[in-house]
Amino acid sequence: MGPLSRRAALGGLIVAPAASALAAPVREGSRTFEGQRQADLGDGTFLNPILAGDHPDPTILKVGPDYYMTFSSFDAYPGLIIWRSRDLVNWTPVGPALRTPIGSVWAPELVRHDGRFYLYIPARRAGARSIWVIQAERIEGPWSEPVDLNLPAHIDPGHAVGEDGKRYLFLSGGDRVRLTDDGLATDGPVEHVYDPWRYPEDWVVESFSPEGPKILRKDGWFYMITAVGGTAGPPTGHMVIAARARSIHGPWEHCPANSLVRTASAAETWWSRGHATLVEGPAGDWWMVYHGYEKGFWTLGRQTLLDPVEWTADGWFRAMGGDLSKPLPKPRGGTAVVHGARLSDDFSSDRMGTQWGFYAPEADELARARRQDGALVLKARGRTPADSSPLTFLAGDQAYRVEVDLEIDEGAQAGLLLFYSRRLYCGLALNTTGLVMHRYGLERSVRKPVEMGRRVRLAVTNDRHIVTFHWSVDGKGWRKFDVQMEVSGYHHNVAGDFLSLRPGIYAAGTGEARFRDLTYRAL
Repeated sequence: MGPLSRRAALGGLIVAPAASALAAPVREGSRTFEGQRQADLGDGTFLNPILAGDHPDPTILKVGPDYYMTFSSFDAYPGLIIWRSRDLVNWTPVGPALRTPIGSVWAPELVRHDGRFYLYIPARRAGARSIWVIQAERIEGPWSEPVDLNLPAHIDPGHAVGEDGKRYLFLSGGDRVRLTDDGLATDGPVEHVYDPWRYPEDWVVESFSPEGPKILRKDGWFYMITAVGGTAGPPTGHMVIAARARSIHGPWEHCPANSLVRTASAAETWWSRGHATLVEGPAGDWWMVYHGYEKGFWTLGRQTLLDPVEWTADGWFRAMGGDLSKPLPKPRGGTAVVHGARLSDDFSSDRMGTQWGFYAPEADELARARRQDGALVLKARGRTPADSSPLTFLAGDQAYRVEVDLEIDEGAQAGLLLFYSRRLYCGLALNTTGLVMHRYGLERSVRKPVEMGRRVRLAVTNDRHIVTFHWSVDGKGWRKFDVQMEVSGYHHNVAGDFLSLRPGIYAAGTGEARFRDLTYRAL
């Protein structure tokens, strides 16, 4: 069979690299890059989220006019993608900081101290967990190899420098440990230093779970911003609380207005809001970044939200944005960078870590993939998507379509997925005997149509949880696969792990698979 046409018959989108309509950002209201969501409305206002899709546990850092932010990357490697902004609303990816697999990464802390950047990284692997640290002279890297701080009982570190000049990591559960001056080892035992504020007993929450302590020093006070209530479960569970002290050693007094942010009702647009950090805006005003689930779309993971903050006369602060369902005035000052990143990929350049990540990879995973003759060549691994370490990317839209050409060697199986975890995914694939359907993480073979060889173009449409697959042998005439799926339950409250449903590709069995001309389009 000759090369497939680069015209997507459904929708008529031309994606040939030489004449692509996607060669530069195209805005339509609040949308850019293939119609993806964008917070900036272009009229001096923005509508949350500032980063759509699974960008949870935001850690933000201001360095001069620049802001840097990264998030939990969980099982994806390369991981810890750092984003840059100059106005807190528009963000562009810088690149990944973590390449060496250390496990599933949760709630990191990005800091700058004495001219160097540090990332403190909780990670879990095979039931064990610890907190690691990497460092770099420049935010772009290169970043050092991870160093284990041997803190197996805690998550969610928050870095602080006390009035004594010493460095500390505040930890989940109200605990703290001192660091050595270079920040690369602990310097003493873990201590319990803070008992968080307790919400009323009749509030509907997941669990107490004090976590995500972030320390801000301002006007002679140390402010500790903490999350309690659990980060998933009931939509009304997560929340932001605060305490303050004159000394890094306490005593800590609770904010009389706790909780400062909380989803009060499942009727709100944003659920489970919490895990906040305060940051000064370009013009000296103050803002809070935190995460939340979008109503009815747990599948997208926890998305990053921006909330204006007002300091009160008594030296406390309060969030001003309400439930964040409506546009808000943008931060004053600053300039906008090009927001987001194109997700369509002709595989002419390396986008590992800015778009693509291997799920739960082996140490040698990056060696499985190479670019050759306009294709991504992926060496097969495992037997099914569950054990193949698929390549996935984040999608932040409620509805979208993904297409890709694929070609397989004898003995290989390759396909297009919507992947949550090795326990829960759906997809359509090709092997040498026919098509293969995946649903709920289960597999069913389908007899190959007579005209299909070892190459096919597949398409998946996720239209607000309704999933449809199409296939084509020439990229022009499309046939609908006769099984459709409903995937609203592919999320943490069903399957755990705090992940999101990601488009992806995989190669299992033996030999190799070649992927060409992947296109993404928001609907």
